[in-house]
Amino acid sequence: MSITWHLCRANEMIHGNEIHKMANVLGLEEVHGGYTMLMFSARIASGLPLRSIERVHKIVAPRYREFSTLIITKQTLGRRRKKREPLSRTESERLARIARVWSMAKDVYKDEDLARAFLSRPHQMLQGRVPLEVATETEYGADAVVEILGRLKYGSAA
Repeated sequence: MSITWHLCRANEMIHGNEIHKMANVLGLEEVHGGYTMLMFSARIASGLPLRSIERVHKIVAPRYREFSTLIITKQTLGRRRKKREPLSRTESERLARIARVWSMAKDVYKDEDLARAFLSRPHQMLQGRVPLEVATETEYGADAVVEILGRLKYGSAA
């Protein structure tokens, strides 16, 4: 087998582990053999269940009273609850970004309280903005937060 095959397989396992962590944070059902990136993408695109917001809120930001408004407006959340509808694709993507940065923060800090503190305090490399809020705005915002966490993990200036 070629070295390329081994590198691709190692990369798939790394991403698979990340996806497993994210799925767990989101409270998604277990899938035999685990989620692939494509399966996880399809799950997000089809809309996450509303209970995922509460689960992520309890895990990531239990003291953030208006956490759900990072994902969805209060009025829309109320309507979705009445109709028992899932989150939209866009809302699901926002929530998945939070799960991604949470997983990385937890990996870096090895302590949930320290990870929460990082995500909830303004950071100078984000122009004084709060990482959790930056991560929900766009994929690029989430990437900026993950980059800072990567610098912390691997000893670069952050």
